[in-house]
Amino acid sequence: MPSDTEPPENSRPESEETPVLIVPRQRPGIFTRLRNYFLTGVIVSAPIALTIYLTWQFVDWVDSQAIPLLPAKYNPENYLPFSLPGLGLVIMVVILTFFGFLTANIFGRTLLKVGEQLVNRMPVVRTIYGALKQVLETVLSQSSNSFRQAVLVEYPRRGIWTVAFVTGDTEGEVARCLDDDMVNIYVPTTPNPTSGFLLMVPRRDLIFLDMPVEDAAKYIISIGVIAPEEEADVATLPTPEERQDELPKSLSAE
Repeated sequence: MPSDTEPPENSRPESEETPVLIVPRQRPGIFTRLRNYFLTGVIVSAPIALTIYLTWQFVDWVDSQAIPLLPAKYNPENYLPFSLPGLGLVIMVVILTFFGFLTANIFGRTLLKVGEQLVNRMPVVRTIYGALKQVLETVLSQSSNSFRQAVLVEYPRRGIWTVAFVTGDTEGEVARCLDDDMVNIYVPTTPNPTSGFLLMVPRRDLIFLDMPVEDAAKYIISIGVIAPEEEADVATLPTPEERQDELPKSLSAE
């Protein structure tokens, strides 16, 4: 039963109802729409155009390096009224495949061994050759774990986290001096991940992510704009007090 102080809901006369003013939505002007179309076109076409441009530049560079190695009588461009883009790339693939075939047998391995012995006698060249050979063998090896795991690490100080890549376990003299379960990680810079820092970090200080390395690289190159599609299930980050308790007593006492 309605109270005496509050009139019934339907007791108000229809003439006292507040009219509702409906403002029609104003359509954007033609210049605004053209600007939006232009920006959309830039966003959609820019990655495609840059990919095509960089690919074309790479193919053109390979052609300029490989085609001069081909004898003139075997060069099809001398018999055609137009050039063949990608011919140098095909030549390089054939040469590298043939070179790999030679080194797969005893005769080729013998020649390669003799060549390496000659290179090892050159003081500066042997250092560069040895480092490049070891890096390529490590990166291209199917059993290698380099750049196959993305991690979170506190860098450059406690409380600030960054994405890094595991390059392997710390071994050799460095591992003996540190005397701990250390991991080598690469901390790339953004947006250019080709430069960065090599850090040797205790394994317990790392948070291993489930995201693929490709997603982590996109996250770094895009300056954090392109976030991974799925969040990794990581453990709760320890507090500073918990991290202090994890330190050896000799260090915590200091």
